[in-house]
Amino acid sequence: MRLYLINPSNLLVSVVNVKESRWNRYRVWKPLSLMVLAGLTPPEWEISIVDENLGAPDYAAMPRPDLVGITAFTSQANRAYEVATYFRNLGVLVVMGGIHATMCLEEVMERADSVVTGEAEGVWPQVLEDARHGSLKRRYDGGLAEISDVPLARHDLLATGYALGAIQTTRGCPLNCSFCSVTAFNGAKYRQRPISDVVREFQSIREKRVLVVDDNLIGTRPEHITRAKDMFRAIAQAKLRKEWIAQATINFADDEELLALASKAGCRGVFIGFESPAPEGLLEIGKKFNLLKGRDFRASVRRIQRHNILVMGSFIIGLDVDEPGIGKRIAGVARQYGVDNLNVLFLTPLPGTRLWNQMTSQDRIALNTFPQDWKYYTLTFPVACYKHLSLDVIIQEMISCNRDFYSMPRILRRVFSSLWQRRRPLISMVSNLSYRNNLRLDCRAYADFKRYSDKQKLVTSTMRLWVQASERER
Repeated sequence: MRLYLINPSNLLVSVVNVKESRWNRYRVWKPLSLMVLAGLTPPEWEISIVDENLGAPDYAAMPRPDLVGITAFTSQANRAYEVATYFRNLGVLVVMGGIHATMCLEEVMERADSVVTGEAEGVWPQVLEDARHGSLKRRYDGGLAEISDVPLARHDLLATGYALGAIQTTRGCPLNCSFCSVTAFNGAKYRQRPISDVVREFQSIREKRVLVVDDNLIGTRPEHITRAKDMFRAIAQAKLRKEWIAQATINFADDEELLALASKAGCRGVFIGFESPAPEGLLEIGKKFNLLKGRDFRASVRRIQRHNILVMGSFIIGLDVDEPGIGKRIAGVARQYGVDNLNVLFLTPLPGTRLWNQMTSQDRIALNTFPQDWKYYTLTFPVACYKHLSLDVIIQEMISCNRDFYSMPRILRRVFSSLWQRRRPLISMVSNLSYRNNLRLDCRAYADFKRYSDKQKLVTSTMRLWVQASERER
């Protein structure tokens, strides 16, 4: 039996267009969920994992599979449907899963033979068994997997073409920010894999540099921090010679012992969501940890950096509190905090989030011709109606923010600062130049997006006039 597990591409996301720039190899990570499912697949299945972010293959030239499994974020949905249609037209059964399938179940069920909602590990063996016997069900509900039973991912199936390996050590997030669907999909309970499994999987990764994909690596409670310290000790003792980056909340900076152990275990960078320069903005999205009284973000960043760990700061443009000038304000605050990299995203209402429910009820979803408009739900396009920022203004705010932070003089200052403090200057330079290189591509993408958005508005306006005229004739 032949199985294809496919991660669809999203050609509108410039950061994954590896062919546009060699620097982008450092911003592409492996489809870990498919590698985990491959680890659960019995040996009688011949498995191929296809990651279209490295280039879509010629499926017609490949052997015909018996079953195709496709995962997709919302922004990948359109390409996922194209791939599913191709294989279904050949008479091949297609199973779709992932966060978009869970949040938009009815839409996906129209385009696949079977849909897996939630985390797939608990039901994947049954899916394969049913497929073998011709009794595939229309839907399987994975719910929340027992994380101690999650197998080691099949890193051997995607051994080349990546600058970064990938691993997951925890799931779930109790913070439940309004714009994030992690809590809805993975639950609020913070679940941790056995440390021994984490170490064994790290050892199986060929790449020297690894992305830890956990949404919140160290958790929020004292017992979570204790477990993180134990894991860092185990990784360091295993002498893996790996360097890794991870996502965490700002409380990562609160414990010197934790920072020292993380650095010793190979942590070289941490992605932290600051989200808004204003307390009102943090209240709006429910970013609780960033609202602790007396928190000095600059001092927190410096504490992390003193342990030879780079800090990548993330912010959002488009909150209700944001007004013209927010772009340069974010760039200025990011410089004030002293972050090594800045990643700014448009506020995007993703299905399954509180933000989606809120904006839907307020009729603020600007691009709402689904499924075709899902391709713009990448967090890199302004798909909603923003309170104080028009489409033209919010795009200009994003451009001015990135041009300010990633001007060549500022990049050189950050790189020299990293060199002076011995904080991985090469990594700092590569990541900064990668972002700078994509500014031109982003501007081109924004221009195309504006033309598409204007066309959609015209179509919508015409349809409304037609409906009104029809009603008057009645």
